Amino acid sequence: MNTIITIGRQAGSGGREIGEKLAKHFGIPFFDRELLSRAAKESGFCEEMIQMHDEKPTNSFLYNLVMDTYSFGYNTSTFVDMPISHKVFLAQFDTVKKIADEGPCVIVGRCADYALSDYDNVLKLFIYGNDEDRCKRLMNRFKLEEKEATDLMNKTDKKRSSYYNYYSSKKWGHAESYDLCINSSLLGIDKTVNLIVQAVEEFEK
Repeated sequence: MNTIITIGRQAGSGGREIGEKLAKHFGIPFFDRELLSRAAKESGFCEEMIQMHDEKPTNSFLYNLVMDTYSFGYNTSTFVDMPISHKVFLAQFDTVKKIADEGPCVIVGRCADYALSDYDNVLKLFIYGNDEDRCKRLMNRFKLEEKEATDLMNKTDKKRSSYYNYYSSKKWGHAESYDLCINSSLLGIDKTVNLIVQAVEEFEK
């Protein structure tokens, strides 16, 4: 097993659960919110600060400025003057690469597929689902009424989409941005996991 699996996901699609089951099947590390703790430790930011800006876009993002700063390292005056949201993104970006360099793993969200675009052992997945199924899953998970779950679903997807589209050169949820897009409503969680396992096995041949 040499593959790094990245998972983009719609809210309520079961993306995290699928990622956990894949990691367990292959016996490899799993990172979702776990990545935030790691980024906090390695960047010096407090974890609350990392969480506050986690997968949230900023309206003033200057893409070229940030990527130029990333290329030249953190010891530039540009980085010092950069808004905190940009610094948090770069801290996560760095952490994703460090995690990937340690070996195969599953990483959920955080533009991981984009951060690892130069790696040839990455399988990029996107998990989506039917609105009704996703709403039910959110209702059960967070003990919400249907309207609350629907609002959460829509707001979370909008937030993730804006974040991904800001910080990457690709479009969130668009098929061409990923290697494999799967409707978890069609197959269910376990069969989706089985399908991805087969895809990983073929990918590694």
